[in-house]
Amino acid sequence: MKIRRATREDVAAIVAMLADDPLGATRERPGDPAYDKAFEVIDADPHQFLAVAEDNGQIIGTLQLTFTAGLSRTGMTRATIEAVRVHDDHRKAGLGRQLVEWAIDEARRRGAGLVQLTTDASRQEAHRFYERLGFVPSHVGMKLSL
Repeated sequence: MKIRRATREDVAAIVAMLADDPLGATRERPGDPAYDKAFEVIDADPHQFLAVAEDNGQIIGTLQLTFTAGLSRTGMTRATIEAVRVHDDHRKAGLGRQLVEWAIDEARRRGAGLVQLTTDASRQEAHRFYERLGFVPSHVGMKLSL
């Protein structure tokens, strides 16, 4: 298994994983051309890293890592992990841990001083997973749909 930067050819497999859970099933639309446009924006931005885990030519996991410069905390760069997904056939085998640990190492390598993420309030199992990896539920996240 290797973790690498996603390519345009990986988009359909990534979207399929995003859609393969109770929340994603209600909000994702596999095949929609909007995903290709979003990929172009992500891929062109040096502060974004859309990663995939690949095994024997199959995309089996994904996450997006975003680097944000800021003035708070003495000008610290933050890394944000988003959209962690593991293919259904590979869950419960440690791949999620490998992906997140890779993201933490990449954040360190790029000089980030903090790694953060949000997870839907309904995903209790995900909360326990991230806490086992050392994440602390220190903030309350809020969203405003537009």
